[in-house]
Amino acid sequence: MADGRSIRWALRRPLVTAAGVTLAGLVVVGALAHVVAPSSPSAVDSSHVFSRPGDGHLFGTDRFGRDLLSRVLFGIRVSLGIAGAAIAAALLTGGTLGMLAGLGRVADQALGRVMDVFFAFPPILLAIGIAAVLGAGPGTAVVAIAVVYAPLFFRVVRGSVLAESAQTYVEAAEALGLGRLGILSRHILPNVISPIVIQTAVCLSYGILIESALSYLGVGVQPPTPSWGTILNEGKEFLTLAPWVSLFPGAFIMLAVLALNVLGDGLRDALDPRSEMR
Repeated sequence: MADGRSIRWALRRPLVTAAGVTLAGLVVVGALAHVVAPSSPSAVDSSHVFSRPGDGHLFGTDRFGRDLLSRVLFGIRVSLGIAGAAIAAALLTGGTLGMLAGLGRVADQALGRVMDVFFAFPPILLAIGIAAVLGAGPGTAVVAIAVVYAPLFFRVVRGSVLAESAQTYVEAAEALGLGRLGILSRHILPNVISPIVIQTAVCLSYGILIESALSYLGVGVQPPTPSWGTILNEGKEFLTLAPWVSLFPGAFIMLAVLALNVLGDGLRDALDPRSEMR
């Protein structure tokens, strides 16, 4: 249960609160897209091709007469679902390896050199390369994003573990005969949760961008499945004729990424023990 200081902190930062509400709203709408969407995202209506926004279709229609609002709402489920699954896998893999790196110098050096290989590649190029090898599809997008960001979680967790390992309470636990693995799980892990939570929020925003980029380039989610990236790709050839086809999915990508970044900054301030919480 939140204490009074946390509540006062949140009330003094309405932008962070608005970002959290926006993100929660997107998740709920995406989960209930089959209920709130006005029609099926794949329903074709040749009599309403490229209808302008507002004429029976709030966001307009695309070249097949499909309701754009419905496709964008279902795209929330696809885009956020893929990004969420990928970052969860990256957190599990990279976080576990980062914890293991705290077991000793040999594990730290070996795992560190492996992760340096992945850091040598720009994230988007590495994701595209993995997707090109595995073949297009939502599962490929999850794997590609997870591989890209697992090393980042490894670095964050490893650094936090090494910093905590130098604390006196760890020395006291070792003096009492507690094993290294027990110290990691019972004492160090609870103290490195804060940077992990902050990094997760930031990586989720990057995950959405990479998923959208992969789908836009044709190596992620494939049409007619609606994701924000595929909708952007479908509208790129008609920017002068029907700019709304690309405008609305692009706006939702910007909204989700902005909300996650603002929320990440807010979490950093809230979880920083040096921040003022009066």
